[in-house]
Amino acid sequence: MGEFGLIDAVVARLPSGPGVLLGPGDDAAVVAAPDGRVVATTDVLVEGVHFRRDWSTAYDVGRKAAAANLADVAAMGATATALLVGLAAPADLPLEWALGLADGLRDEAALVGASVVGGDTVTSDRVVVSVTALGDLGGRAPVTRSGARPGDVVVVVGSLGWSALGLLALSTPDLDVRVAALPVAGRARVEEALARAVALHLRPEPPYAAGPALADLGATAMCDVSDGLVADAGHLAEASGVRIELDDLTGEIDGDLRDVLEHVLGRGVADHAVLHGGEGHALVATLPSAALVAAEVHGIRRVGRVVEGAGVVRCADGAPLAPQGWRHFS
Repeated sequence: MGEFGLIDAVVARLPSGPGVLLGPGDDAAVVAAPDGRVVATTDVLVEGVHFRRDWSTAYDVGRKAAAANLADVAAMGATATALLVGLAAPADLPLEWALGLADGLRDEAALVGASVVGGDTVTSDRVVVSVTALGDLGGRAPVTRSGARPGDVVVVVGSLGWSALGLLALSTPDLDVRVAALPVAGRARVEEALARAVALHLRPEPPYAAGPALADLGATAMCDVSDGLVADAGHLAEASGVRIELDDLTGEIDGDLRDVLEHVLGRGVADHAVLHGGEGHALVATLPSAALVAAEVHGIRRVGRVVEGAGVVRCADGAPLAPQGWRHFS
């Protein structure tokens, strides 16, 4: 196909929404900014680090790459409007793979009414996908990481731990043997849970609408859970100059199911995934306590509180919680 043949084939699959004033085809796109401000964020996904082509389809990678950026926009209390995509790929990458990637990007963006408006392609020895998302605040103040105050409650919306359990399931070579050894009565339930975990790792389901909803409820700080709840709550605590005390979160995964999952995947992995598992892109935020009742209507649940001090600790005993998720360069 060559570079320009590939670009033509991809662009043909990408419709432009009403906010796109000038789409792909020129040196740059032009996107409406009704609010007068633009939220901007970038994430890079590297083959062998963020995804494997033997685990993920191209469509999966497109959905995942878009979701990582769209969740960041939502975490600012905004709605995404446009995506720009950079693709580095080997020259022998099948055309069908690139088109599947484009379809995944398009369909995930469509969940929030955003469009893919342009990008770039280059050759590389492995697949690298870089996505920049633009968003609109709709008249709201941006919700930063630095506004949490003592007396606020800590809330989460979205799934915790399931993406990390999915990665562990994919990485366990004898998983089928372990599942087959379970009693027949409980096997179907754990197979269903493992399938859900793998699906949420390959295609996260961030709660996009919850970002603007939390902003409207008066959220004082917010970020998406990409590095693990403890790590990302720690970002809020550090930026705000406060301490976050997390509740007992063992109830995030049903007790009986947790026991069976740990029998298959390893002791303690479920609770570890809830606290430290990333790439699920739930939203963690702090709210004035008076807003909590209204928040619960949106499926937002309390997971802790904000007090004076520093760091992240357990509510029960004040024991410090240190981040244990993935860290680049460490």
